[in-house]
Amino acid sequence: MWMKQLDQDYWDSETELSKMYERIFRVDLNILRRRFNHTEGVHVLQRTYGCQWDDKTGATDGYEHCGYDGEDFLSLDLESMRWIAAVPQALPSKLKWDNTERFVKRDVYFKETCVDWLKRYLHYGSSTLGRKVPPEVSVFQRDSSAVCHATGFYPEGVMITWKRDGEEMQEDVYAEETLPNEDGTFQK
Repeated sequence: MWMKQLDQDYWDSETELSKMYERIFRVDLNILRRRFNHTEGVHVLQRTYGCQWDDKTGATDGYEHCGYDGEDFLSLDLESMRWIAAVPQALPSKLKWDNTERFVKRDVYFKETCVDWLKRYLHYGSSTLGRKVPPEVSVFQRDSSAVCHATGFYPEGVMITWKRDGEEMQEDVYAEETLPNEDGTFQK
């Protein structure tokens, strides 16, 4: 598997980062519970971030959003490198993060670091991500109808058509959803 190409230093540093973010999230979650006057119950703090890279034009883009209990809380405007508060309770965080160096330098992360890692992951995963595996197809009769089962194919986009005497059949043909297999291939 391509993830094994990453060395132990990578896994050690990712583990340490995860532990650090766990501590930060616990503190931040307690702060938010006080701001929202939530003294009981389960509450969720969520952070999503990522980047995009166009391999043809070289254009890059990124995003970072924070949510609380499933609702928008803060999002980063990459043009101005300022945080946008979605609710009044987010204003203290916005003001602090707009002036905190580790948050101000996010443009370097999204334009360079994140894109470098994205390219690296794509390179490592190219043998998996770029593979094409044809389906194994079985046709069997059930009651008065026929069923086609295709499995083991990758990528997931596959078209199944029924033909009779060389003509594509449209009536009484039902396509089920594409489902994942445990090995990373798909079935339909």
